[in-house]
Amino acid sequence: MIDGIRASGELKIPVMIGEEPGYIKDPATGTWSGFYVDFLTDVATELGVKVTPVETTWGNLAADFQSNKIDVAIGVNPNPKRGLVVDYLWEPIFTDAWGVFAPKGKPVATWAGLNSPEKTVVVQKGSTMQIVAEALLPKATITVVEDRNLAIMELQAGRADAMVQSVFDALQIAKQVGGEVSVPEPMLRNPATLAVARKPGNAGFINFLTNWIQQQRSLGLAQGRLAKAWEDRGIDLSILPTNFSF
Repeated sequence: MIDGIRASGELKIPVMIGEEPGYIKDPATGTWSGFYVDFLTDVATELGVKVTPVETTWGNLAADFQSNKIDVAIGVNPNPKRGLVVDYLWEPIFTDAWGVFAPKGKPVATWAGLNSPEKTVVVQKGSTMQIVAEALLPKATITVVEDRNLAIMELQAGRADAMVQSVFDALQIAKQVGGEVSVPEPMLRNPATLAVARKPGNAGFINFLTNWIQQQRSLGLAQGRLAKAWEDRGIDLSILPTNFSF
């Protein structure tokens, strides 16, 4: 697989609308940036190829791998169903926690506080956050939408009480539209790793990516880049529990 990528001269990566600051699209030029794009651009540079962005959604990643639209995805959570066609790296590029975004003044202290027939929780289709919500909140009404912007609209329209997101994404949303971000107890850690299509001969690619991740984490490169990305956007990480590190 790694030889095929080098021969093609490009590394095809997924990019997603409304997923700042990991993916940021310049509306004037169509150019993509953001810390996920930066990470995978580093990978492409190591391979001696260019990055080719492919616009998609989290829920379409497995199909994109199967149809050879993308070569590698970043920031993904291990998912057994998707794992039938995708190989996940065991080493995470970073770890965050599952959080809840809710209207201002309505923090969520515990997951049990949302697990009620009177509560409606919105999640993105095909995402790990959908799995989290369905597992922890079986008594609540779960509304499934295509992307983050539609989930925000459900909250703003008063059709949902909360949205499940990674805490870093929830902080970004709160910065944009206002609202309350909580890390409910018990705290659930959320490893974000890389994934590649399951194909014969991809062991070398997985080994290369694992070594790249280990270098990024052991030297503090990943943590530093992430902290700077949030700092540059004015996102306050003080909400994170004191025993938490990414």
